[in-house]
Amino acid sequence: MPARPCIYHITHVDNLPSIIQAGGLWSDAKIMEKGGPAASIGMSPIKERRLRLPVKCHPGDCVGDYVPFYFCPRSVMLFVIHCGNHPELTYQGGQEPIVHLEAGLHDVLDWAESEGRRWAFSLSNAGANYTEFRKERDRLNEIDWAAVAARDFSDPDVKEGKPAEFLMHEFFPWYLVRRIGVYSRQIHSRVLRFLASSPHRPAVAIIRDWYF
Repeated sequence: MPARPCIYHITHVDNLPSIIQAGGLWSDAKIMEKGGPAASIGMSPIKERRLRLPVKCHPGDCVGDYVPFYFCPRSVMLFVIHCGNHPELTYQGGQEPIVHLEAGLHDVLDWAESEGRRWAFSLSNAGANYTEFRKERDRLNEIDWAAVAARDFSDPDVKEGKPAEFLMHEFFPWYLVRRIGVYSRQIHSRVLRFLASSPHRPAVAIIRDWYF
């Protein structure tokens, strides 16, 4: 496990204004109640399934009730977006408009515990029926951190462990985002324009290593 693990939420740059205005990220269940995102990059059948899949360590909660994060940038989902050939993927805009919102895991856990906010993590894709969930900080070492960090995920074991997820119940505050990683100068400029009206302005950096 890294000494300073981070978590990463990917979203379309067009969603940033509404995230900033809301003061944070809402779960898919809440976003659907509000009419949906400005730009959806997910796969609708999977999102619908996540609205029903239980977070087994929090009885009564479903995966769609949580704001999802990966433990790494350059995720398997971003690769799917980059390839653009998955039959369930309606978004065809490629990876350039996708931004990474980065937060420090321990900072996030400290906030959640101080606020009494439920959180969990999965040992693989939280959208899979068989995945296991945990809710204890001292069990984070059960994540396959080598798989999470792997650049090549063609190996079945790596492909299983890499998409482990961190989940925050219902809402994730904007001020916990400490950095935004982007693909290009064009997107960097757009993000800076959006941040001009935000009281909290995370660092923004072009980090091509986070992309394919």
